[in-house]
Formats: sequence, structure tokens, C-alpha cells
Amino acid sequence: MANITAAMVKELRETTGAGMMDCKKALTEMDGDKQKAIDFLREKGIAAAAKKDSRIAAEGAVVSYIHGDGRIGVLVEINCETDFVAKTDDFKAFAHDIAMQIAAANPACVRREEVDEANLEHEREVLRKQALEEGKPEKIVEKMVEGRIQKYYKEVCLMEQPFVKDPDKSIEDMVKEKIAKIGEKISIRRFVRYQLGEGIEKKQEDFAAEVMAQVK
Repeated sequence: MANITAAMVKELRETTGAGMMDCKKALTEMDGDKQKAIDFLREKGIAAAAKKDSRIAAEGAVVSYIHGDGRIGVLVEINCETDFVAKTDDFKAFAHDIAMQIAAANPACVRREEVDEANLEHEREVLRKQALEEGKPEKIVEKMVEGRIQKYYKEVCLMEQPFVKDPDKSIEDMVKEKIAKIGEKISIRRFVRYQLGEGIEKKQEDFAAEVMAQVK
């Protein structure tokens, strides 16, 4: 197994425009072979997606998804570069899947940069206390907390959630694959999710689990 250095990762990133973690994974998978790593990223659509990231995507659509008898509703804005792509069945199907994902998995935001700092710090404090109560040594508590924060991101950030129809893929993976297929930048900009009776004290039902059960 080749030793993957920071310099190797940096060089691959400069060549492909892909993210550091994607480059490291590609080099690891390909045992340090740069050309094979480039091919790996291209096959996954990651390199193509990264190169399109700086483009402006101002077209697209606002898509709605209503679950069952109207107990959960979602509106999501998904952008692309041209009106032509926005009108294709492929784009519409993708947008529908994203809206359904939001209904089922109830994310708090699109990406981790949007996580509320106060909520994040509160979560860190809760996790820190949990780790200490579990009897973990203080010197490793912070590492444990950060590990659990990464898991928290995957729960609350849409882009990091596993896709309900295929849990082996994240929503970010889906976006990159769609960019590679369509050939335009695609961006999930914002969403709103309504749940009937949310905030009103009453008997609770797990509507999100019901949505997920229907799409599997």
C-alpha cells in the first residue's frame, strides 16, 4: 500500500479541481497512481463536477413534494445553468428525488456551512457530557466529540445525508453524478419543509419514517 502524502493529494487536486478528501480517497483506492486516480475521479464524475463549480447556475426550478394526504410538504429550489436543462425529464426527476429526500429525512440545512453555530456548540456540549459520563478519558473526549459531530452533520445536512432510495450514496454524490451526466453545474440552493401540526402539542406520529418506508 502506497504512502499517500499531502503533496500527492495537493498535486491531484490542482490537476482535477476535486476536493481534498475526494483526491485522497482516489489515491488510496488506486494505490498512489496519479493517472489512475484521475480516471477514478472522472468516472465518478467528481472531477467534472469540481471544474463546473465556479460557473453561475441561475436557472432551474422550484419543485414541490406533498406526502400522502398532505401531512408533509416540501418546496426546494434547485439551480442549473440553462432553462433547457431545467425543462428536461432528467432534471425534473432529480429535483423530485431531492424534494422527497427532504420530506423523508428532515434535514435542517443544505450544507454544513449553514448549520447554526449556537446549535452546533450546544450539540458539542451535550456530546462532551455524554462521553464523560460514559467514563471516557478526558484526553480522548474531544476526538470522540468531533467524530460524533461528523455524524451529526450527516444527520442534519442535506448534502451529507444518505439518499433514501440508495443509502450507499450521499446527496452530494448524487449531485456530482448528475453534473457529470448533464454537463452543467447543479446546485441545491434552499428548501422549506412543512409538517402538519408541527409545533402544536399533540400525539406525535413519525411521518418522516412513513415517507421513507414508502420510497424503499
